Amino acid sequence: MLKLFFASPSPYARKVRVLIAEKGPTPSIEMIVRAPFEKPADLVALNPLSKIPWSQTTAKSSSIALLSPNTSMGWGVPKLIPAEGRARWDALRRQALADGILDAGVSILLEGRRPEGERSSGWVQRQTEVIVRALDTCEGEIGSFGEVLTIGHVAVGCALGWLDFRMPTHDWRGMRPKLSAWFGQFERRPSMIATKPE
Repeated sequence: MLKLFFASPSPYARKVRVLIAEKGPTPSIEMIVRAPFEKPADLVALNPLSKIPWSQTTAKSSSIALLSPNTSMGWGVPKLIPAEGRARWDALRRQALADGILDAGVSILLEGRRPEGERSSGWVQRQTEVIVRALDTCEGEIGSFGEVLTIGHVAVGCALGWLDFRMPTHDWRGMRPKLSAWFGQFERRPSMIATKPE
């Protein structure tokens, strides 16, 4: 049986959980909730980085590696990572863009948890600019997102959901009506509703 370590607030883990749900009927998966910052012994024993998501059988923390159609976990349809061509590169590029939004957002979140005198407003501004540029790029590409679900759609959707959850004062919708409308539809997918962070 596959064991998947995750935490509900983690957008990276949410992406994997959404992908699992979207790929259809799956092998038996035991979902194990862990708080990685607490360095739980069973997670650290398998993954010295104490990162999630983490699969015991594949020993991979990467969402792509975990659910690539080229791995033993490539069950069902649709293939969420297109096999070749422009569609493949668009899907993987959008996933990288969304992960960049998350990396910058998490960096801002962690900076805000440092003692007040040690925080860097310059660093926060730099990471905020990363998020703004990436969101603007997504807004400009909405017309080419297409209807066939890919890992790129899932990654962007999970990144936007995380911004709502962790950075509610960041008005990402303000100047991005197309992206906002797209997400309004996407977040109603059963896979997104079932994995909404708590």
